[in-house]
Amino acid sequence: MAIPNIIRTKAVELTTIPAIAYKQKLSAGGAGIKILRADNDHSAVCTIDKRTGDMQPYKGIDEELFPYEAFDEAFELTNSLPYSARGSIKVAPHQVNAEIDVAEDAPADQVDMTLSPEYQAIIKRYSDERGRLNYALMNKDFIQFAAKSKAVSEMIGEGASQDELVGFIVKSRATYVANQKESLDDAQVALLIETLDEIDPRSAFKELKAHLIRMNSRVNDKGRNRR
Repeated sequence: MAIPNIIRTKAVELTTIPAIAYKQKLSAGGAGIKILRADNDHSAVCTIDKRTGDMQPYKGIDEELFPYEAFDEAFELTNSLPYSARGSIKVAPHQVNAEIDVAEDAPADQVDMTLSPEYQAIIKRYSDERGRLNYALMNKDFIQFAAKSKAVSEMIGEGASQDELVGFIVKSRATYVANQKESLDDAQVALLIETLDEIDPRSAFKELKAHLIRMNSRVNDKGRNRR
């Protein structure tokens, strides 16, 4: 029986302890940081609070083996790294770089937007030379689209929610940069947004959402002035 791939970032090497770490998408929802020691077979996980970006230990963690400083370093090193479907990791004792990471196609029953052309196109278009997602560049592009889009203006005038607006914008831009027909359904768009959002626990769309609030305020102000 094939072992399902993990939706996670690439592994990074820590300096605080002999270990590697990566951020992964948790089966129960949300994201977590996993650390694997290189000098023994111990590992530990901290979940990431989506609202605050704070880390919370998952079950019991031996602080001598996994000091908080190690998780803090892992958090910083994996921040902005994109998810992809990756194989499991084995770390040989005393050999941090002996990482076995074989990416294969995800099982058919595994919902994974990292395999979609829309997700991959977004990562390719908005990542920097280090392979990290550039939020400022992505938000700037999405904001420019929102500012020029007649459909976005009409949605705001009709009282669309922020989630509906973000969904429409992300779907439109993802379809465009991937050179695809608009085939994503609402559930796929929501999962695409969730996957991108978890790359930065402080919200990958913070600037876009702030711009939409300002657009909504301007529309409402115009409406009040007409009365």
